[in-house]
Amino acid sequence: MLNMKHSQFLIVLFAAAGALQLSCSGGNDEASETTFDIDFNLPASIDAEAESEVTFSVKNGKSPLTSDIMMFTSSSGISKNCGIVESSASSFTVKLAKGLESGQYTVYMKRNDRKKSFGSTYLNIVKAVESEIDESTTVWGVVTSGDQGIPGVVVSDGILVTTTDDNGIYQLASEKKWGYVFISIPSGYEVPSEGVIPQFHHYLRGSAKDVERSDFELVKVSGQDSHKMFFLGDMHLANRTGDRTQFTRFTDDWNKYMDNHKTEKMYAMSLGDMTWDIYWYSNGYEFPQYLDEINSKVSGIQVFHTMGNHDNDYKALNDFDAEITYVKSICPKYYSFNIGKIHYIVLDDIDCSAYDGSESRNYTKSFSQEQLDWLEKDLAYVSKSTPLIITTHAQIFYPDGVSAFKIDHNSSNTAKFFNIVKGYKAHIVTGHTHTIFNVTPEEAAKLGADNIYEHNAGSVCASWWWSGYLTSGVWVSLDGEPGGYSIWDINGTDIKWVYKATGWDESYQFRSYDLNKVSFSMSDVPNMPSNATITASFKRYVDAYPGTANNEVLINIWNWSSKWSLKVTDESGRTLPWTQCVAYDPLHIAALSVKRFNSQSISSVPNFITEKKMPHFFKVKADNADEDLTITVTDEFGNVYTESMSRPKAFNVSDFAK
Repeated sequence: MLNMKHSQFLIVLFAAAGALQLSCSGGNDEASETTFDIDFNLPASIDAEAESEVTFSVKNGKSPLTSDIMMFTSSSGISKNCGIVESSASSFTVKLAKGLESGQYTVYMKRNDRKKSFGSTYLNIVKAVESEIDESTTVWGVVTSGDQGIPGVVVSDGILVTTTDDNGIYQLASEKKWGYVFISIPSGYEVPSEGVIPQFHHYLRGSAKDVERSDFELVKVSGQDSHKMFFLGDMHLANRTGDRTQFTRFTDDWNKYMDNHKTEKMYAMSLGDMTWDIYWYSNGYEFPQYLDEINSKVSGIQVFHTMGNHDNDYKALNDFDAEITYVKSICPKYYSFNIGKIHYIVLDDIDCSAYDGSESRNYTKSFSQEQLDWLEKDLAYVSKSTPLIITTHAQIFYPDGVSAFKIDHNSSNTAKFFNIVKGYKAHIVTGHTHTIFNVTPEEAAKLGADNIYEHNAGSVCASWWWSGYLTSGVWVSLDGEPGGYSIWDINGTDIKWVYKATGWDESYQFRSYDLNKVSFSMSDVPNMPSNATITASFKRYVDAYPGTANNEVLINIWNWSSKWSLKVTDESGRTLPWTQCVAYDPLHIAALSVKRFNSQSISSVPNFITEKKMPHFFKVKADNADEDLTITVTDEFGNVYTESMSRPKAFNVSDFAK
């Protein structure tokens, strides 16, 4: 057990000055002020040991009587009475009652049958420690596991980065810009959770000058070197288009998968856009509702969150105000943690500095300099031999034609980011696009990135829940990939991944279309208004699939990488040549776009339609309409996925419903 050295951490004496100290001379007691006249400073927070004595400074000589009682009343209405040990014209000391726990309390003074409210405070029940606190320190605390202080734990306020000393104690001369402090959870440990949210961060309550203590408790665990990490892209919950019911189909699938692997260590990371800012206001669906939703459907796993563009407040006028609701409701916007032999990093690349309070959401895809400075400090404690897995919401790269990529990010600070992670093996996992693409280190190197792999990892909601709303059981994204999530298996420093479609098993990795049987025409949308712009927009699908395919087959391999391979053979065993191409996905057109266009109520081109041609499509030409094909896809880990395609193959949307 750590021993107490300085009584200032057992008995708390508060000076009269300070922005967060409250002058507590009012009340609603009917007695005259001369008979119940108390005035003292109640701070925003109190650090004290359980059942210890706490001293308050008196104002204007108006101290309580030793027969008075200080009451701490929680938000649930439970009160604890604390006796006054001694009282003078300058201060008085209270003995904290047994059973008082950390939390927010309303403080009353009680005299006989009368009581007054003196405001509220956060009571922080802490353990005794032995430490010299530097004069410049404003935030400090101890990181423990059981009764043992844990040395070497990285701690940050989002600006400064430090580590705990041999006794597990850290100190920061923090200006408290973001109002929190967080630890980079060390390997071999976990933190407690509130629902799915791991509690690696604590919110601060004092002003920049107030000294605050914030302790962290770690739980030692084993078996982390081998673990699964789930990546959950764009949930977009907003209480619209039946999204909550559809979300249950996803959580049922995920829960079933986790139950089948319950002997393994498992964690999850969101990729942002859990919510949808405009529907915070119009539907009253905000972060508390999202947390209620996921906590009611998923348990027993920690979800580390990444901030998305729609998790920013679109009514804000600057980046800080746009982010602060997320920060106060979910977690810091950037941080790190360790699991096994992997260092995980969460970043925020949505810069809302140009927000004007309108739905225009004029953001840029960029890392702030403050964030890059923090990242450099964080990585100073991470060996170059440690693999990095980094999440950020928006993509760094983007397909540029069939087999090339471009940087789709602020060029100058993205170059700084590349330089900071240079020398590490880094996997960047992103969302935002509602598509899937993979950039290999060889492809990234052509764009100035050293040993970086980007996985743009699809979305849970597919097309913002529209396809499942319009065509029950069909969750399909803009590029034809099915709605779902990524599963990564980490064994030491060896990393493998697979995309799991909601409702399908892991073998479902591609979809084939017999283009002899796929066609779109204006007759598909008899209710579409006669409008030149709308007509032209729909006609692109007619032009893409006019029904004159001449025995071509289209294959959509949504998680394709240049490290994958494709082989197509005909009935005789002859290997057929294939051509990689960009294409619209026919299922997305049929399940979503046709139904969006086929409405008399539209007056302009609908949103959330098939707009993106992506390069993970492949065409092969058969000899005739009846030629059966064998399609074999092999991923970079040697997993083989096969379809025996019997042709002619009908194109029925219902075949893809789950």
